[in-house]
Amino acid sequence: MLLVCWLLGVSFTGVARAQAVNGPDFQALAQDWLRDATNAVQSTGPTPLRLEVKVGSLDSRLRLAPCGNVEPYLPPGAKLWGRTRIGLRCIDGISRWNVSLPVTVNAYGNAWVIKGAVPAGATLTESDVAEAEVNWAEESSPVLRDRSLWVGQIATRALSTGQAVRQGMVKPAQVFQAGAQVRVVAQGAGFQVSSDAQALSAGVVGQIARVRLDNGKVSSGLVLDTRTVRIDL
Repeated sequence: MLLVCWLLGVSFTGVARAQAVNGPDFQALAQDWLRDATNAVQSTGPTPLRLEVKVGSLDSRLRLAPCGNVEPYLPPGAKLWGRTRIGLRCIDGISRWNVSLPVTVNAYGNAWVIKGAVPAGATLTESDVAEAEVNWAEESSPVLRDRSLWVGQIATRALSTGQAVRQGMVKPAQVFQAGAQVRVVAQGAGFQVSSDAQALSAGVVGQIARVRLDNGKVSSGLVLDTRTVRIDL
């Protein structure tokens, strides 16, 4: 997933010499720049992905002045991922121009994929998924490669066969409601005590819930499981 963040936010700048000003030469220039950029990302990324770059064409009606050096760059707000664009600007010519070229960067790698229909609100288990190669760049949401990020969580919407499990598709499960009796574990430097308490808010694993202790004091702690809240002192 870290590689996805890299590709979404990374920016590159490179200077290359254009042999002419027609579309095919611009495509070759962009192809070389993208190959270097994606190879640089792939060599430093923690997840092995097979990257595939496709370069589109400029508007055939464009008539650009001759240029000695054309600089490819990633425009502000653009990303090196999925359907995007790169800029080409003339930095050595009688007329300075700047154009955009459509590109598609696909990234193929293993991911967890839904095996059968999962209704909204259902708890996702390991039996609901299988490992398969998918295009990580097909959607902007990061792929959840770590199984701990989705096992036992709730589907936020209906999930279909073949979908890769991505961020936003699942959320932590609510394990108790406000008013439920819970166990509070209070811990500090070198000690730990436990007591009963009443939940004042719904409990979701990994999130903060408010509780009222036996002495009437209201506190907040981290929900650990179906009835345990941890308070750090």
